[in-house]
Amino acid sequence: MSYLRGMLEDMTTDTPARLLQLLSLLQTPREWPGGELAERLGVSRRTVRRDVDRLRELGYPVQASKGADGGYRLIAGKAMPPLVLDDEEAVAIAVGLRAGAGHAVEGVDEASVRALAKLEQVLPGRLRHRVSVLQAATTPLTSGDGASIAPETLTVMASAVAGRERLRFAYRAADGTESRRLTEPYRLVSTGQRWYLVAYDLDRGDWRTFRVDRVSEPFATGARFAPREMPTGSAAEYLRQSMWGRQVTYDVSVSFAAPAEQVAVELPGWLGAPEPVDAGSCRVRATVGDALDWLAFRLAVLGFEFTVEGPEELVRCVRELGARLSRAAG
Repeated sequence: MSYLRGMLEDMTTDTPARLLQLLSLLQTPREWPGGELAERLGVSRRTVRRDVDRLRELGYPVQASKGADGGYRLIAGKAMPPLVLDDEEAVAIAVGLRAGAGHAVEGVDEASVRALAKLEQVLPGRLRHRVSVLQAATTPLTSGDGASIAPETLTVMASAVAGRERLRFAYRAADGTESRRLTEPYRLVSTGQRWYLVAYDLDRGDWRTFRVDRVSEPFATGARFAPREMPTGSAAEYLRQSMWGRQVTYDVSVSFAAPAEQVAVELPGWLGAPEPVDAGSCRVRATVGDALDWLAFRLAVLGFEFTVEGPEELVRCVRELGARLSRAAG
């Protein structure tokens, strides 16, 4: 009789919808007694056990505990199965990803933009509106100092990269020259200050890097392409060589009167890790571009006593910044 009752429940209820509801409950970090799950879903405990078996077949690692009532919970598995989000969770994640994507925050790379593109593709209109309202009312405090970017621009680019679709866009060069580009997009790369697109420029017949904050009207054409082999092996390395080849670089050495572990927390990641000198001091060595006045400011706001050991150009920038601040204080 119990088996027949379970079969009737499957026939009279929406099994896929019930499985999604069960999955949503199990993704809450707690153990659910079988009786409570049955009550929530409006089915028998036998049907709950059968639904749990179906989730396991789909790759969800559901752990069962023994006992009078028995319990179920999701545990970490070997692979990442699809998640089920409620409205509030989806809005929260979309707002967070948009904030990070729009400001090139350190550590927020192309994977986050792909996640944002996937999420926004399936968000209902009512939730899209909530995300837009929340983002418009929020001013994020970010670690990146580059120009802000419309998240929609990044999501279009990320979708074209993932789908291997040719991408058209308008581009404004550093000297203000406007052009239209047709590209085969390869990767999006975040430097912690700005986003860059590494792509093969079909009109120029060569690889190029594009600052995303100078891109407008991006459009995925729908035309597929077979990925070309990168000349440097990776997009990040190509961007690094491209940037370093266009500007003067300096070998910087700065010592801090603070333990290395404390400085590491505040130091921008692109400057590398501080090397301990002794228990109360450390040193940072890095190769940087020609924006030394900006670097002087970043060092000054870290909150530690420091000494610039070189180059002389950075020493001069720090002195000029100190003099300017002293004048501002009267």
